[in-house]
Amino acid sequence: MTMRKLLAVFSAALILGGAVGSVPAGASGASPPSCPRGLLFCEDFERLPPGGPSTLNWGVDTRHGTLTVERAHRGNQVLHIQTVDNGRAFLRVDDFAAPGNRFYGRMRLRVDAFPTAPDWAHFTLVEATGTGSAEVVRPVGGQYAPTVPGTFWGVGADGGPTGDWTNWRESAPVVEDAWQCFEWKIDAADNRVAVWIDGVANPELTASTSDHGGNDVPFVLPTVDTVKIGWQLYQGGTTPGEFDLWIDDIALSSKRLGC
Repeated sequence: MTMRKLLAVFSAALILGGAVGSVPAGASGASPPSCPRGLLFCEDFERLPPGGPSTLNWGVDTRHGTLTVERAHRGNQVLHIQTVDNGRAFLRVDDFAAPGNRFYGRMRLRVDAFPTAPDWAHFTLVEATGTGSAEVVRPVGGQYAPTVPGTFWGVGADGGPTGDWTNWRESAPVVEDAWQCFEWKIDAADNRVAVWIDGVANPELTASTSDHGGNDVPFVLPTVDTVKIGWQLYQGGTTPGEFDLWIDDIALSSKRLGC
């Protein structure tokens, strides 16, 4: 066989092997983008420089607290939130508007440690406010209950007719130093709040017009125009004295996104 024929056979084999045995880049095993089009808001921190937040897509609300974009052990970038005592540090989404005042939220979360003092210390990680109602809605938050004892997740609110309440539930104990996925729903229909943890709904982590943890008056959602995501603890003299948590893959959507 001449050299020209050998080269022709070899080239044909390469072409056939490429057509049959190879997979085009990105055609298999590629994870979907964490910020697809069509979301009401999304932040995965991958396009931000490390360090203090540098973006026009969201604002910052802090008191005795900091927000820092940093690289996690798995190689992606996350938002590191640190507060001292009863400080706060929030990523703030302003000028928010959800069709029909109904939306879902999602975030991945790891909290280093939760409060074990003072008694009844309560904290918020997600807060929604707006017009038409003075209620400050807290779909993701919790409280230390010395009577159990333990620290538990609970839906809550403040500032409106229902008063200041956190409806913590023993069916939802907190988990320290582990990544979890939290989802929540805020729906003007029956003023409903619902929560999922790692994709599983907890029927006790809910609120509605007549079923909530506050005063015996109707619970009415505001028309939400601001959503804050981060950490705030309301009582001083805490144990531990500082709080660290990491948040990633934040999304707000008109449809449930899942984990």
